[in-house]
Amino acid sequence: MLAGCSTNKPQEIYTWGDYQDTIYQYYNHESSPQEQIAALQKLIEQARAANKPVPPGVHAQLGMLYGNTGNSGLARAEFNAEKTQYPESAAYINFLLAKKEREVK
Repeated sequence: MLAGCSTNKPQEIYTWGDYQDTIYQYYNHESSPQEQIAALQKLIEQARAANKPVPPGVHAQLGMLYGNTGNSGLARAEFNAEKTQYPESAAYINFLLAKKEREVK
């Protein structure tokens, strides 16, 4: 009967860290791409240390930042990491990669 009054906090699936703040700062130009990259790398390390999956979109955001700073190899690696971890993102990631390749040509 008292199970509904339990104080046990549900386990979080992901380690979100400062992800929302990082994204907010990105769209409001409150931090440099290098600061954003460092924040997302830190989030990935925190997730791994907690033995939890990296939240959806983190690798894609990091890939976008790498691409915007001219690191196309790292960008592709992060996009592939997003597709591997979240296969449902593959169609969108492939679209972004194809679009970027057309822009380069």
